[in-house]
Amino acid sequence: MQSEHRIIKSVYAAKEDLQKADEFIRDFIPFIRAEASKCISRPCSEQDDEFSIAMIAFHEAILGYEHSRGTFLSYASMLIRSRIIDYQRKEIRHQGNVSLHAESGEDELPLMDKLADERDHFEESANREATKREIEELAKVMADFGVSFSDVADNSPKQERTLEACASAIRYAAENKQLLDEMLKTKKLPMAQLVLGSGVERKTLERHRNYILVMLLVQTNGYEIIRGHLRHVLEKKGGSRR
Repeated sequence: MQSEHRIIKSVYAAKEDLQKADEFIRDFIPFIRAEASKCISRPCSEQDDEFSIAMIAFHEAILGYEHSRGTFLSYASMLIRSRIIDYQRKEIRHQGNVSLHAESGEDELPLMDKLADERDHFEESANREATKREIEELAKVMADFGVSFSDVADNSPKQERTLEACASAIRYAAENKQLLDEMLKTKKLPMAQLVLGSGVERKTLERHRNYILVMLLVQTNGYEIIRGHLRHVLEKKGGSRR
């Protein structure tokens, strides 16, 4: 496998040149097939719809990739998984709409009633597996920053006013690419810039440093499921929406 530096160089070249994009995608077909296979829990062939979706998602990853998203292959893996899960959900809904109210079997129950449990079970299983993978990926990135999930739990703001102050700092940092780049490079929060730009007191940021750090990692590395869950929790608490 190519080194990360060479991969990123190829990605940026592929953004500008369709032929280079095609060559880059061809080089990574084994990776694309492997990621699709993980999603369907069996070997994925080129005849499977999921393989085509994975190919499109990989190209989408090329076009949408930035350094702040972390390693390219992790970003591409996340995008492939997300697009395949979306496809599987749509397929389930489509199958359910074919004859939802038709009577089926000796018990003459509507097909919709029979499909409901299977559909819910599949979606729950797919979501659980995707969430597990995101958490595992996030844990690896956090380890590079010397932070664990227990650190974040201990470091999370308990009062709503403090939560909103931290959210303001997170919003500012997430919208400031230079700050994010420095954080990813140094593996530390640029505290002075964060205080100056967000207007939040330094002692508040220092007290919740690990929490803010991980929230920024979630914001900048494409963890869609985790980010959606956090947004839902913040909305229930009355915190700021993104």
